[in-house]
Amino acid sequence: MPQKKITSAASVILREESSSTPAEHTGSAVTYYTTLSPLMSVMKLICFFLLGAVGALELVSSVDDQFVYSGFAGAGLTLDGSATVTPSGLLELTNGTLQLKGHAFHPAPLRFRELPNGTVRSFSASFVFGILSAYPDMSAHGIVFVVAPTTDFSTALASQYLGLVNVQNNGHESNRIFAVELDTLQQDEFRDINDNHVGVDINGLISLQSSNAGYYVTGGEKKERFENLTLISHQAMQVWIEYDAGSNRINVTLAPLGVAKPAKPLMSVTYNLSSVIASTAYVGFSSATGSFDSRHYVLGWSFRMSSTSAPAMDMAKLPTLPREIPKARSKVLQVVLPITSAAVVLALGTVIVLLLRRRRRYTELREDWEIEFGPHRFPFKDLHRATQGFNSKNLLGVGGFGRVYRGVLPDCNMDIAVKRVSHDSKQGVKEFIAEVVSLGRLQHRNLVRLLGYCRRKGELLLVYEYMPKGSLDKHLYLYGHQDDDKPTLNWAQRFHIIQGIASGLLYLHEEWEKVVVHRDIKASNVLLDDKMNGRLGDFGLARLYDHGTDPQSTHVVGTIGYIAPELGRTSKASPLTDVFAFGTFLLEVTCGRRPIFQDARGNQVMLVDWVLDHWRRDSLAHAVDTKLRGDYNVDEACLVLQLGLSCSHPFVNARPNMRQVMQYLSNEVPLPQLRSTKMSFQTLAMMQNDGFDSYIQSSYSSSRASFSTTSVIS
Repeated sequence: MPQKKITSAASVILREESSSTPAEHTGSAVTYYTTLSPLMSVMKLICFFLLGAVGALELVSSVDDQFVYSGFAGAGLTLDGSATVTPSGLLELTNGTLQLKGHAFHPAPLRFRELPNGTVRSFSASFVFGILSAYPDMSAHGIVFVVAPTTDFSTALASQYLGLVNVQNNGHESNRIFAVELDTLQQDEFRDINDNHVGVDINGLISLQSSNAGYYVTGGEKKERFENLTLISHQAMQVWIEYDAGSNRINVTLAPLGVAKPAKPLMSVTYNLSSVIASTAYVGFSSATGSFDSRHYVLGWSFRMSSTSAPAMDMAKLPTLPREIPKARSKVLQVVLPITSAAVVLALGTVIVLLLRRRRRYTELREDWEIEFGPHRFPFKDLHRATQGFNSKNLLGVGGFGRVYRGVLPDCNMDIAVKRVSHDSKQGVKEFIAEVVSLGRLQHRNLVRLLGYCRRKGELLLVYEYMPKGSLDKHLYLYGHQDDDKPTLNWAQRFHIIQGIASGLLYLHEEWEKVVVHRDIKASNVLLDDKMNGRLGDFGLARLYDHGTDPQSTHVVGTIGYIAPELGRTSKASPLTDVFAFGTFLLEVTCGRRPIFQDARGNQVMLVDWVLDHWRRDSLAHAVDTKLRGDYNVDEACLVLQLGLSCSHPFVNARPNMRQVMQYLSNEVPLPQLRSTKMSFQTLAMMQNDGFDSYIQSSYSSSRASFSTTSVIS
């Protein structure tokens, strides 16, 4: 029965009820109801029941179609990971713990389509957020507003993946994800425009469109101007997200909290979300941290279906962002001391504060045990001046462990590279610095020399030689070049770099006073000097132990695609785990492809599997980088590819050591022949490593190519 008719029926009953005699109304409740006829009583009960049912349906529909959170105390959100609601009502997605992810979703799924196969309805959302970082110019990734068919993101990764996707499923249509990212770290693999941008994402983290964070302001003379915003400014900001189903238009608007919604959106994108969003889906937030202490907060949130205008939040009820450093205030001078002496003390205090602020600019963290390492320690003042105050124009790059700046030491006019790494002074810093100093004594023409270190507050600064030609991967993959078909490295240069890195690794493994295991050999950690000589750098993960002793277990670290399979079982880094990564490096330099790449059909393929298949079909030369245009020594290239397969063998004992590698590269000893087997590379890795860690396993299971048989090395 339609609601209008039910209401009419109820009104009729109420009118009849009101027409009863006064005497009837003065009696008891029992007497009053007994005056109604049985039929009328039944009709009244039925009508009120139907009215209650319709009212309940309207209430559920209202709840399903929109919601408003002016603070999150008692909200009942679906939370996981590091996400929590603070006593003040803040939604805290991350709490400063490194390498973690957090998710928060509205507890009930929303109906985005009227019919199962219908189009996605219009919708709108608005939320207030804030990002706090331990450093004023660095943060650890950002926040993502997401519409997804599930709240289970257990397979997603932290760091640059923002707790949303992983290396295998990034960009897959099966994700059914629509997202708006507020990103504070630039990642080349996702084609980020900078480290302070807003992006519209579909099924992954490569944005359809992105823009520098900011908002448009209309001046008094109607002149439009753009005001930049810094996402990690420690200030609350508001975001509006609107989807118009009629025009398939997605609008994203950003403004500081307290500023009215700008008339012009920050971004406007046309995309039909009916091809992405499921009939019912969840709405919420995802965030993750990397190697820096950051916290991500949401203060309030509203959502409305079938409308491009989100409900208003009660701004007066929003919780406030926490203060990072509480400021203690003392009234001792005002209460205890006479007014006359207070003026003198205040003047002296001002002078002292100014002096302390001047000194604090260069304050270092120094302990008694560091005296023995004195010659290897740089004053922070020298590094600050050398890099012009760590000016962004001197920034060489951003990695997983910190930012690297170019500098010139004023006293000796020496070019240096300074890496700023965050650290916890309570966790093995003495042992770590002892290893830094030991590594500073390394002397080899194919190693980037580590000159020394400096400690200041919560960070460690490592000082290296400056390499003017940058990292090898930028030359292999032609970052920033307009003509992608023009090779920047010919074969002779590549082979010379390979021989140089092999020589440097032999020195680390066998020829120095201790055994040094680098643990992070890859193209981005190979730097080029002014003569294009390859030098292995970034010893931030290196470990040392005496010759003839057994390496100790440690955390599994490194880069996906370069990690030896036995590390998942033993957690012991050894020279042969370096050899495995060097094998991947050989294939990467020769083929001009990353260790895990995407083929023409969009499948994720492991480079070693791909080269193995070419070897099985006697077509190794076809695996060589096409950007060389056939201008290379075929014998040398095939030798390097076969040697790369040998070094990447899943069985430890089947790999050569670096002395043998040098002999093979110089043709002093012939390379052993390969033999075929029907067992795949991945199967061999699993056989000798039962219980393989899922994170490491992903680097092997990512290949989807259908190789019926592969080959291994005798």
